[in-house]
Amino acid sequence: MKKVKITIALFSVLLLLAGCTSAKQSSGTTPASAESSSAPSESLAPEASPSPLKVLNLGKDVELASMDSAIATDGLSFEVIAATTEGLYTIDEDRVPQLALAAKVDLSEDGLHYTFTLRDAKWSNGTPVTAHDFEFAWKRLVNPETASEYSFIAGVAGLKNADAIIAGEKSFDELGVKAVDDKTLTVELERPIPFFNSIIAFPSFFPVNEAFLKEKGTEYALTPEALLANGPFKLKTWEVGGTTFYLEKNNEYYDAASVKLDGLNYKIIKDTQQSVLAYENGDIDYVALSGEQIANYQQSSEYHSVLTGFLWYLSPNQKVPGLENVNLRKALSLAYDKTAVVDEILKDGSIVADFAVPQFLATGPDGKDFRETAGSYPSGNKEEALKYWEKAKAELGIDAIELELLFEDTESATLVSQFIQSEIETALPGVTFALKSQPKKNRVELMYNGEYEVGLTRWGPDYNDPMTYLAMWTTDNPNNFGKWSEKAYDELADRVSRGDLASKPEERWEALKQLEAKVLEEAVIFPVYQKGNAILIKPEVTGINLGAIGGSISYKLADKQ
Repeated sequence: MKKVKITIALFSVLLLLAGCTSAKQSSGTTPASAESSSAPSESLAPEASPSPLKVLNLGKDVELASMDSAIATDGLSFEVIAATTEGLYTIDEDRVPQLALAAKVDLSEDGLHYTFTLRDAKWSNGTPVTAHDFEFAWKRLVNPETASEYSFIAGVAGLKNADAIIAGEKSFDELGVKAVDDKTLTVELERPIPFFNSIIAFPSFFPVNEAFLKEKGTEYALTPEALLANGPFKLKTWEVGGTTFYLEKNNEYYDAASVKLDGLNYKIIKDTQQSVLAYENGDIDYVALSGEQIANYQQSSEYHSVLTGFLWYLSPNQKVPGLENVNLRKALSLAYDKTAVVDEILKDGSIVADFAVPQFLATGPDGKDFRETAGSYPSGNKEEALKYWEKAKAELGIDAIELELLFEDTESATLVSQFIQSEIETALPGVTFALKSQPKKNRVELMYNGEYEVGLTRWGPDYNDPMTYLAMWTTDNPNNFGKWSEKAYDELADRVSRGDLASKPEERWEALKQLEAKVLEEAVIFPVYQKGNAILIKPEVTGINLGAIGGSISYKLADKQ
């Protein structure tokens, strides 16, 4: 990987860079000229010409879905929320939590009681950011009326009573968070959480101003006027479902002096060829490459390749007749060539995924990356796939099956889905896949509602622990799209997260490996690839932090000469 005037961590969140065109910023001011007359002349000093705005032009291949920190579920939403709002911590380029709105923190000896002292900070309307904003936001997250798909993360963070509240056994007012006064926030946990500082840097734990939310009512977070910011930028223009939006520098931000950019200009372009043309024309400052484009630019000094934390996989809906059969699932999971996907279709630095927990996510008590000591699993084997298909046919009493493959309408997802369709239909005679393309928001909604058969989806880490993936396949997790359920898996996952293993690092680490093995042995998902990004970055752009967890690319220290 080349590194030119930009900070890029090896492990980064998904950078959905599909390019953008933008309105160029320019200065139209002309210096005043000196006047002359028959009288003795007096030269007039020209007026100072204002500096042109420093605007970073960003391209994306999906629309901005939500600006509500309790409702958002996708990477781009988290990225933009993190550009406009800060929590108690941020994550630096080395994936280390750093104090943000928290000026200091005190932790009890038993690891169960945190006391945060907030720094002086303001919302973009000039009102102070207080501890009450955090208490309100965290309780709103678990309040059943909010219907947050991310409410579970409060339980993962170990907040007292979170799981009971989500289960309907206690009121959301009993959550273990309290604003003692405007500057002091206390948090009580049910068990020590080694990654607590990392997880509360996730957007779900960002503060929300209660008075402003209630004032806006049902319009909250749907327009720039119905949003507040306390971070480096604030939303200036945006329409839900629109193809452009703009963030301007937030001068009320407590550390505004460190923010060098005047704005972030986003445009959605789903065709990567158009994105590259926009980059070449100087309309955007960085762009994702795909396919043949990569070979054309690999020798450029502006080319960079970075492996992200996103895992792309197929999720079979086990409520669909036939897919409850483990042999059919194993047949499907082994019937396509993953190496061809990454080497011949993507060509962007992605790697074959024979795992459910990606590389470079978390380091164990042995000091090694999880993948170094976890098991290895078959990448693909069409002969074995055919054997499993024969078993499945006998068990199901069928000779053929028709399935539908759901995917989002980006270029890469389309190409990968078409390839997988062809591979499976060729390797498993009698299996037919119909393709169904949808905008990402629709694809996610269909999968959450269980209205699909097999779906190509992805997951990026919310915190740096294997459970950010492995918890998804517990019975009641909302991201368990396929509805696989096993009591033993649930019990072991609970021991790892909340029970006796939570405080035994070595034993817990081994249990995490067992959980991953179960997911793959039962073909709960069919891993495809761990995402890599091949990108072009203008040499005048510096300081972007792509190393944060949870989709929070940081532009706070970015600059553009």
